[in-house]
Parts: sequence; C-alpha cells; structure tokens
Amino acid sequence: MGWIIAIIVGGIIGWIASMIMGRDASMGIFWNIVVGLIGALLGGWIGSLIGVGSTLTEFSIPGLLMSLVGAIVLLGIANLIQRGRVR
Repeated sequence: MGWIIAIIVGGIIGWIASMIMGRDASMGIFWNIVVGLIGALLGGWIGSLIGVGSTLTEFSIPGLLMSLVGAIVLLGIANLIQRGRVR
C-alpha cells in the first residue's frame, strides 16, 4: 500500500513542480510521477543534510516541501541540460 501512496503523492509533487517550472505542457502523468519520486529522493537527501524530515521514513509537511524542492531542482537541471539555461 505504501508504494501506491508514493506513486500518487509523487505524481502530485511532480505535477506541481512542472507547473512551477513551466514544463507542464511537455510532461505526461508518467514523467510527473518519475520526477516526483526522484525529486522525493533528492529532496530527502537535501533535507537530511540540513536537518529537515525526509519523506522516505515519515510522512510530514516538511518532507513534502523538501520533495517539491527536490523535484524543482531536478527540473531545473533538466532545463539546463536540454536548453542550456534555466527558465
């Protein structure tokens, strides 16, 4: 059951991050889920470095925010690679 919730939350986080970064039109639901899940891992890692809770071990608002930050960072890196600049 945890994986189903992770996929749903990852999709929502990825969708919000893609809207913030202006990439919503170019991404489908699959890529929103992928970005959300990888963003959660990246955000959890960044959060562990600065002492904010991780979504990998507990479900919390700071963990969700760090997942969103991780997804935004991931999309920013993708923008740099694809276009040579951040939007």
